[in-house]
Amino acid sequence: MKNFYQNHRVLFVLLCMITVLLVLLLLGFLFLHFWPAFGGTPSKKDKANYASRTEYYQDGKFLPYEEIHIMGDSAFTNDFLSTKKTKPQEKLPTVTPTWEKEPSKEDFTITWLGHSTLLIQIEGLNILVDPIFSEVASPVSFIGPKRFTDVPVSIDDLPVIDIVLITHDHYDHLDYETIRKLDKKVRQYVVPLGVEKHLERWKVKKEKITNMAWWEEITISDLVIGCTPAKHYSQRGLFDRNQTMVASYVLKGTKYQIYESGDTGFGNHFQEIYQKYGDFDLVLMDSGQYNSAWHDIHMTPEESVEASKILNAKVAMPIHWGSFALSIHPWDDPAEAFTTHAEREKLETVTPRIGETFSFEEYSNYQEKWWRDIS
Repeated sequence: MKNFYQNHRVLFVLLCMITVLLVLLLLGFLFLHFWPAFGGTPSKKDKANYASRTEYYQDGKFLPYEEIHIMGDSAFTNDFLSTKKTKPQEKLPTVTPTWEKEPSKEDFTITWLGHSTLLIQIEGLNILVDPIFSEVASPVSFIGPKRFTDVPVSIDDLPVIDIVLITHDHYDHLDYETIRKLDKKVRQYVVPLGVEKHLERWKVKKEKITNMAWWEEITISDLVIGCTPAKHYSQRGLFDRNQTMVASYVLKGTKYQIYESGDTGFGNHFQEIYQKYGDFDLVLMDSGQYNSAWHDIHMTPEESVEASKILNAKVAMPIHWGSFALSIHPWDDPAEAFTTHAEREKLETVTPRIGETFSFEEYSNYQEKWWRDIS
């Protein structure tokens, strides 16, 4: 009789454990399915449309422009120029932007708002790139990489945004709470294929969204926007890797031409972009969040400089740093290594403080190595 009760007690405990596990799995599934921050999914019609527009969409997935390996590169070592920690000891100083609310056709200004968030004013347009104004780059506010530098302005402080330009759907580039609060100010979104499904789930009107495949172009006012490749991957949930396209962009105005790299590893796409578009006045280059495991999907600062040279850039600016510690390098290594290598290569750089608005014609006034005075 004693063994009977012991066996039944073990069975009862086992059944309880299985029940708890099933409940947790069910809750996880419901969370992934219903929490809007994870975004939307394409329909059968959407998938047919993607396949008709790019050869890089097959079997429900977007193929990389070149093969990538996310788990490591034995040829790359984690040797950094800076010796500081991954986060500064205190929040970085920011500057209040001095942009014009309604820029003229002649204005060409850039305001870096930290990480990869930029306000570009060109051809009379306000273009906001990869906006994230949240404290955490995550689908939820209580866990994930936390911002170590304040955003210098609030969403309410922004001018009317003619175009929101999204490079890919990672949380540090496409933020649900930011889009939800920002949408009332936005006239149009330009996104890579598939990303429109996230916006639609977040109640953005379809008529405000233009999705693009690599090498497609659209013209807004007098600005040509070209969607170009990036060597990276997309993912928001557990099972949706590469269901949306990743991109870089060319912005071609009547006088100036800009390249925004998005997140990318070094690759042949830079030469192909140069062959199609020619010289660039300003390139905004992914120069942060690199390490040996991510070498194929994020450039080192030295590679960012090399890519800038391939594009024959007049001026290059490092982005994707200064706000979140997503990798293991010192927080200021992107800027220090980028400018050091650029000087050797005789490449002009611009390194504004976070929030600082600079006119391209006066870029030489914004080359201070301000990070060197901060621990």
